[in-house]
Amino acid sequence: MRQWSRRYLLNPVEVAAVALLTGGAVLATIVALGETVPSPEAVPLRAAYGPSRFSTHGEEWMIRDFFNDMRNGFFVDVGANHYQKNSNTYYLETTLGWEGIAVEPILEFEREYRQYRPRTRFRPFFVSDTSDEEVDFFFLSNQSRMSSGSQDFTDQFGDGAQTLTVPTITLDDLLDNEGVTNVDFVSMDIELWEPRALAGFDIQRFRPALVCIEAHGEVRQAILDYFFSQGYVIVGKYLRADAWNLYFTPGTQATR
Repeated sequence: MRQWSRRYLLNPVEVAAVALLTGGAVLATIVALGETVPSPEAVPLRAAYGPSRFSTHGEEWMIRDFFNDMRNGFFVDVGANHYQKNSNTYYLETTLGWEGIAVEPILEFEREYRQYRPRTRFRPFFVSDTSDEEVDFFFLSNQSRMSSGSQDFTDQFGDGAQTLTVPTITLDDLLDNEGVTNVDFVSMDIELWEPRALAGFDIQRFRPALVCIEAHGEVRQAILDYFFSQGYVIVGKYLRADAWNLYFTPGTQATR
C-alpha cells in the first residue's frame, strides 16, 4: 500500500488571505523563468531535489517531495507540450519509472514523445467540459508553451498567433477510453481553460493523490471553488514556494 502523510494542509477557504501574498512576496524573490533565486520556502526543496530540474519552475521538486520519489506511479499531464522542456512529468517517467498520458493539441510534439517517452501515451486533444467538439486553439510558433483556447491570452505574449482547430475531450472520457481506473498525479497547465477542464473531471472516481494546477488570477477562484466542493485541500507547504501553481490533495489522505 502507498500512504501519504498530512503535509501542512490548508482548506481553500483558509488560504484566501495567504493567496493574496503569492503575487508579491514570492514573485519578488523569484527570478522569472530562470528562477535562480528561489523563494525561502523553496530553498529546502531545491537543496533536497535540485538544483537542476526539467519543470518550468520548482514543480518537479514539489512533486518528488510529495511522493517521496515514489516509483512506478501513474500520471495525467494535461497541456503537456514538449516531451522534456518545462515538463512536470519527464523526471517521473525517465528516472522513477512512472507511466501516464500526455494530452496536448499540438500534434508536432507526438513524434518525440514516441521516441523519448515510451511509457507515455500521447493524445492530441484539447481537454474541456465536453467531448467530440471542435474548438479554435491558439499558439505562438516561436513560443509554443504560450498556447490556449483563449486568443486574448496568447496575444499578451506576441503577435501572429497561429490557430488550430482541435478536437475536445473530457478527462472522464479520456481516462475511460484508455482503460484507466487509478491516477496518482494530475498536472494541468492549459492557460485559463482549467475550470472548463475540471468541469469534465469526476475527481472522486479517480482520486489522484496530488494535483498540480496553474492558477492565473482570472481563474484562481473558480479552481479553488472546484477543489473545495470535492473535498480537496491545498498542500500549504508548497503555497509560498510556488507562485504559479496550486497543489491539491484529498482532505482525508488516501491509502492505496
